[in-house]
Amino acid sequence: MIKLQVIGNLGKDCVTSNVNGRSVMNFNVAHTEKYKDAQGNQVDKTIWVECAYWSDRTAVAAYLKKGTQVYVEGTPEVRTYSKNDGSTGASLTLRVQSVQLLGQKAAGPGDYSSPAAGNTYGGNTGGGYSQPQSGPSVPSEPVDDLPF
Repeated sequence: MIKLQVIGNLGKDCVTSNVNGRSVMNFNVAHTEKYKDAQGNQVDKTIWVECAYWSDRTAVAAYLKKGTQVYVEGTPEVRTYSKNDGSTGASLTLRVQSVQLLGQKAAGPGDYSSPAAGNTYGGNTGGGYSQPQSGPSVPSEPVDDLPF
C-alpha cells in the first residue's frame, strides 16, 4: 500500500456530489515547497493535488472552503490524459481516507484562525468524524523555556 500525506491550502470550495448512490467530496490542495536553486535564487514550486473523499459523512464539507489549510491522507493515483495539442499530461489524484482541518484563512492575507483546528474527519476510527471543538487552550502561566 502507498500512502500520501499532504499539507496545504484548498484552491477552491469543496464540491459534494452523488455518484451511483454514494457521496463524494471533491476539492484540490496546493502544497508549495520553497528552496534555493544552484544560483542561490529563491524558488517556489507548487504541486496541486486533486482530492476525492468518498464518504456518507459530508458534514466536513461545510468547513472545506477556499484558503483553508488542511492535512489530507490517502492513496495516490496518477491519471494521464491527452492535451489539446496531442501531448500527454498527468495529474495527481488522492483518494482521501482522512482529512484534518489545520486552519481557516481569515480576512487578512496570511492570517489564519483555527476554529476547527485539529479535528480529524474519517480515518480508521470507525469512519466517523469528531465535532469541532472550542479553540486551542491558552496556558495560564508564561512559558519560560523556549527552544531557541
